[in-house]
Amino acid sequence: MNLCSDEYLLLLARPGEIASVSRLAQDPAESPLWRQARSYPANRGAIEQVIGQRPSLLLTMGGGGRSTGAIAARLGIKVIGLPYAASIDDVAANMRAVAVAFGDGRRADAWVARLKAMRGVPSALKDTIWVSGGGTSLSPGSPGAEWLALAGLKQRRLAGGRADLETLLVRPPAVLVRSDYRRGQMSQGVRWFDHPIVKRLEARTVTTDGRAWTCAGPLMLDEVERLRRVPR
Repeated sequence: MNLCSDEYLLLLARPGEIASVSRLAQDPAESPLWRQARSYPANRGAIEQVIGQRPSLLLTMGGGGRSTGAIAARLGIKVIGLPYAASIDDVAANMRAVAVAFGDGRRADAWVARLKAMRGVPSALKDTIWVSGGGTSLSPGSPGAEWLALAGLKQRRLAGGRADLETLLVRPPAVLVRSDYRRGQMSQGVRWFDHPIVKRLEARTVTTDGRAWTCAGPLMLDEVERLRRVPR
């Protein structure tokens, strides 16, 4: 019932175990798993929209409210409210929790093993600024910054969590990681990337799939592996 909880569902559940996914999971602009998600009925985050599917488990994250829990309890539906991950360890814990909810904790083993192997390969961290529309960036210590570190990139501390044009001109990073989230959409934030100061950094710019960073959840493992392979 939530874009971020959908990731865990689509990665760990078997096709016959999925009754519904959120509508955002089916949007190509929002989820790398949209093709897989379109195999199932969509919902808009309300329990009333999925009752007809007769689910035994309701998976959400940071939403639903008391009414959802009350209705689910009366219908005998188990509710798992996953916490928003504050670290990569939290993502791993969520993977385990969802796998256990499906009755087989081993379903998370392959993903956890990949994460462990990635953490076992140290690398020198390069000074990095991650940017999305309008210069929005990441805070050091955030889950996004942790994922960057696994790719060998160290998020620079920025005032207000935003990269301004003056910083890029005077103290350009070794690597500029540019999110392509809704890149084809006309907006003031996207136009920020067309500024000459930003364009002059193209030689040190690495593009990342911004959809995975929305939740900074289990899909980040694939993105970090891809970033590791990008020449820079």
